[in-house]
Amino acid sequence: MIIVGLTGGLGAGKTTIAGLFQACGATIIDADQLARDVVQPGKPAWKDIKRQFGPEVLHSDHTLNRQALAQLVFKNPAKLKILQKIIHPRVAREQARLTRTINAANPHAVIIYDAALLIEAGAHRRMNHVIVVKADRSTQISRVCRRDGLTKTAALRRMRHQMPFREKLQYADTVLDGTWTRPRLRRAVKSLYRSYQSEAHQ
Repeated sequence: MIIVGLTGGLGAGKTTIAGLFQACGATIIDADQLARDVVQPGKPAWKDIKRQFGPEVLHSDHTLNRQALAQLVFKNPAKLKILQKIIHPRVAREQARLTRTINAANPHAVIIYDAALLIEAGAHRRMNHVIVVKADRSTQISRVCRRDGLTKTAALRRMRHQMPFREKLQYADTVLDGTWTRPRLRRAVKSLYRSYQSEAHQ
């Protein structure tokens, strides 16, 4: 089994590339989904968030209001750090648990860990390889605004809280360009997947 960290800036095309790896046969672990899972009502992270940020970040049914929380933390770096300290360790434990389960079922699995904050959270240290997905700034902004319904100002604010691409490059084994055509991306992913498969069977 090998595990490959897949990361990149907001709107760079990371999710599309994860889907292409899945089509090849890779198993995907989605960090964003894990982050949603660990903050379900009543769970320890949910309790910590409620204690730190108050009931205004909850919906009437007590589920986490992610939009309200995002508006709060992306305007305040100190609060963002508090939130990350609550969520990142629990996501890491869940990722490790899922990895063990996948490995038990298939010792030759190729796992793609799709995580926007892979490097910021220190998760790259647990990976066999790291792929960084890049895109030009204007493409990122237009994709994020269209996908998440954000203003350009809000999109830029979120992007500023991520590690700059030039720094992420220091941790990358492979760089993929999320603005490539779908056929070109598919060819690149297939080639990488074959090499990962070979490594996983060694």
